[in-house]
Order: sequence, then C-alpha cells, then structure tokens
Amino acid sequence: MRQPVSIDFETIFRHAPVGMCVSYNRVIQASNRALDLMFGYEPGALAGQSFSVLYPSPDEFERTGARIVPIMNACGRYSDERIMKRANQELFWCHVSGSGLIPADAHAAGIWTFDDLSAKRPVTAELTPREREIAALLVEGKTSKLIARQVGLSPRTVEMHRAKLMRKFAAATSSELVNRLLGVTRQAPSPAPAAPRAEAAPA
Repeated sequence: MRQPVSIDFETIFRHAPVGMCVSYNRVIQASNRALDLMFGYEPGALAGQSFSVLYPSPDEFERTGARIVPIMNACGRYSDERIMKRANQELFWCHVSGSGLIPADAHAAGIWTFDDLSAKRPVTAELTPREREIAALLVEGKTSKLIARQVGLSPRTVEMHRAKLMRKFAAATSSELVNRLLGVTRQAPSPAPAAPRAEAAPA
C-alpha cells in the first residue's frame, strides 16, 4: 500500500497556478510566483507593499477598499472583476477573490487570488478612474441605481458615465457596452471599399 504523500503547504502556495497572496491591513505579506509574474515584479518584491501598487490610481484603491468592507464583514468572502496595473504601468482586467481570516474586520487579514483576464478581455479604451470603477460594476450586471448606492454618486451621474463609456466603446445599447467590456464583441471594422465594376465589353 502506498504511503500518503506529506503535504507541504508552503510549496503548494509558491507554485500554485493562480496568483495568490496573504495580506494584513491591505499590505501584502507574501505572494507566490504566479502573482509576481502576473504583475511583473521580481520574486518577493511585493512583500511589504501596499495593495495600492496594484491599482491604477490611489482613488480606486481607496474606493474598492471601502466597497469590500460591508460585503466581507457580512459573508467573509469577496470577489469582483476590475482593471488593475502591472509594474510597467500596463492596465489589465483581473478577477480578484478573497477570504477574510478575522470575522467582522475585513482588511485585518486575508487570502487573495488573482486571475489575469487580459487574453480574452483586453483594455481597449483609455478610461478615467471613475469610468473604470463603473465599468467593473456594469460587468457584474448592476443597475445604475445600485451602482450609485455603492459608489456614492447620484443615478444621474452614473448614467452620465455610462453614456461616456458607450461613446468610447462605440456601443449603441447598454447590453452592447457590457459585451464590449467583456470582450464578447469588437467594434466592427470599417467596410473595405467596393471593387470597381468591370465595364461591359463592346458588342
């Protein structure tokens, strides 16, 4: 009978195929190889760094942190899809999931995973921090009223940002905008000019 293989959890963490890290008070304590590679950092360089280095702007870091708190405190878990930033300043879509380790204290300690979505969902337009935030919530299927409550804006202001996103992505409808954000559809290329018609040969 084969002996059970001993489980080395540190090795599993280091070599897991998905980006992972452990955080205390939104500071990365340890990250694995997949996370370092995903964000373009040398091995171990993220240890001791605030999560803010992974966000496109300080505002997005603060607002996302505030949005996480009530959800994490209520159920101990959180996940979303958002635009994040690599070390070379490249922006990319990322699926982020986390579990809190201390009940009712969302940011005290957590385990987080990151999945790079850029291969199927490239960032194709230059967006403001607020537009990136609203785009991420639209992808989740949230209405303007719900987004307004979550981000502390009026529904009319959210609609204004949605309209700007629709123009930037050349989307005619809200559902088309979401599909463009998800990478399901692309803006149709301009039609090629018609070939000149051959003239009829003389009889």
